[in-house]
Parts: sequence; structure tokens; C-alpha cells
Amino acid sequence: MGQKKGVVYLAIIFAMIFWSFSFVWVKEVYVAYGPLTTVFIRLLIATSLLMIYGRITKKLVKIEKNDYRAFILLAFFEPFLYFMGESFGLQYVSSTMGAMIIATIPLFSPVAASKYYGEKLSVRNLIGIILSFLGVGIVVFDSSFNFIASPFGIALEFLAVFSAIAYTVVLKDLSHKYNPTSIITYQNFIGIFFFLPLWLIFESKTMFGTHFNLPAFIAILKLAIFASCIAFILYTYSIKNLGINDANMFINIIPVLTAVFAWYILDDALTFRKIVGICVVITGLFIAQVKMNRRIAKLVTIQQDGGR
Repeated sequence: MGQKKGVVYLAIIFAMIFWSFSFVWVKEVYVAYGPLTTVFIRLLIATSLLMIYGRITKKLVKIEKNDYRAFILLAFFEPFLYFMGESFGLQYVSSTMGAMIIATIPLFSPVAASKYYGEKLSVRNLIGIILSFLGVGIVVFDSSFNFIASPFGIALEFLAVFSAIAYTVVLKDLSHKYNPTSIITYQNFIGIFFFLPLWLIFESKTMFGTHFNLPAFIAILKLAIFASCIAFILYTYSIKNLGINDANMFINIIPVLTAVFAWYILDDALTFRKIVGICVVITGLFIAQVKMNRRIAKLVTIQQDGGR
């Protein structure tokens, strides 16, 4: 039993490592390829691998005809709008800043739950939101309240956050009928067709007109294989054995790991201000998640898997 527990914790830790690295790998891809190319190729590879995984494990459930519209709307919010915000945002802000903002997604899910599901918004949720915004503010503003980071990049990252919240609202009914593997596989597949016309118009000529960049393409492969597939499988396995709430707690270390990886690999500055901001954000996340409603936690879990 103890050995199995060790394997479970190892699985969740590696899932967090892969998701933390994803913010660094995106920066490596941008050396040669644009955001649309990055996401489009990533979705193609990840969807293919997830379909194979779903078929082998027999977890891929066929979509019912009356759910087509819901899945299209789901894919519009995520991966399309989510990745439009996150991927373009990472052109203007650091990997650490992007990870910090994206990490606030679980804080806003109870707000959506309060409005659309009739769930009560707790004092813990409000405190967590305030603290996390304070933490982000410490990093993005200087002592004179001037922006240190790009306001446009920050706005794009928050577009990803609020797209994820809208996604969670649409996800409510589907999560009762379909398992996470089916939902994520189909939403990514539909998402490919949202990105395809934009990629063809804005980045396809650039991609085919430049020399093939092996390191950048390898980074896309790592995003697709490790962040979008293996991390998802490891995380799903961890949830099964740890439970949703305990597994969700590990997500809070993503900004910390991203900051360390970005400092080591990309030479991003790891300043005292940034460390304090990260600590405040994580404190807010822990406070808000201590007694998260189990049904809302399940929706947040599926959303987090799909957003990586």
C-alpha cells in the first residue's frame, strides 16, 4: 500500500513538473514559430495521441447528436479562446507571470458556480481571490503603481482565465454524461478547426517559408506529448487514488516550479518581489481551496486538464 502511495505522489509531481515546463517550452517554440503554429501543431499531435489512448483504454465515448452544439461551444472557450489568450499573452509576459495568472483559475470557478449553479460563495473564496490579486499586483506593479510587465500581455492572460471560467459553465451538463478523456479529446479535436483558418491566413506561409527549426519543433512535441497527454494521464491516475481536492492542492506549486525552470533555462530574473508575489498568490489559492465544493472541484479538474 505504501509503495502504491509513493507511485501516486510521483505521478502527481511529474504532472506538475510537465505543466510547469509548458510555460518554458512555449517560450522556446517562439524563437522560430508563432502562437498559432504552436497551438495548431500541438493540438494535432495531442489529439491523435489522446484518441489512441482513449481507444486502447476504451474510455472514448461517442458524442450524442444533441450534444454537438455544447461541445462546439466548449471548444470555442477552450482550447480556442483560452489558448489565444495564453499563447499570445506569453509573447508579452514572462513564463512565471503567465503561470501565476493562469493559476488563479480555480479561484474564479466558485464565482461562476455562485452565479450559474446556485452555489454559495464562501468567505474563504473571497479572501483567496483578494490575496491572489494582491500577489499578482506585487509582481506587475512597481512601488509607484506603474506596470512592470506588459498590460496587454496581462490582459491576454486574464482572457485565458475568464475563457476557462466560461468553459466551466458550459462543462456542467457534459461532465455528468462524459468522462474527462472523452471531453478533452473531442474539445481538442474541434479546437483544431477553430485554429485552422487563422493559421492558414496568418502563419502558414511564414512556417513553410522559413527553415525548419529542430529545437523549436522538439519543444512543440514536448508540449503535445508531456504537457497535453502524459501529464493528463498521470493527473487522472492521481485523482483516482488521492481524490480531487488533494490532487488539486498540488497545482498550486506550478507557479513556483515555473519560476525556477524559467530562471534556470531562460535566464528569467528571480527577484525578491517575484518570490513574494508568488508566495502571496499560492497562499490565496490554498485558502480558497481548503473546502472547495466537490462538484465544483470536479469541473475545475477537467478544465485544468484541458487547458494545459
